[in-house]
Amino acid sequence: MRVGVPKEIKVLENRVGLVPGSVRELVAHGHEVVVEHNAGQGIGMNDDAYRKAGAKVLASAAEVFAAADMIVKVKEPQAVERKRLRRGQMLFTYLHLAPDPEQTADLIERHKDRLGQWPHSKALFLVHPGAGREAPHAGEIFRQPAMQKYAGAEIQ
Repeated sequence: MRVGVPKEIKVLENRVGLVPGSVRELVAHGHEVVVEHNAGQGIGMNDDAYRKAGAKVLASAAEVFAAADMIVKVKEPQAVERKRLRRGQMLFTYLHLAPDPEQTADLIERHKDRLGQWPHSKALFLVHPGAGREAPHAGEIFRQPAMQKYAGAEIQ
């Protein structure tokens, strides 16, 4: 699987979807990782740290979204990012859908057949320091028809 990490663009958000250690773990397990130039700048990680971990650094978010099977973010996708999502592409992030009907509608339109949200009680494990290792596993779970049904997605 090719995992993409764009730079967070939400105002005052400096975190990044994967740290270099998480990239190294994914690469060691046979995945490819593409990271947007300066994605880790807000946490003090430069592009070389991601390259040394095995990632390919791409010049723009558009390139990351175009190349990746799964996008890993910290915050919900902003309007410009939602337009870059394509059918069949997984999005692994925290979503705040209730206060943002436009985001909800955009995500449903792009992911009619694969939209699911992990219940909060089950998602708490994602906030511990080893969470980056869990992203591809959780993404793979949501690709399974049984989990899509459990998560409330319509399977067509």
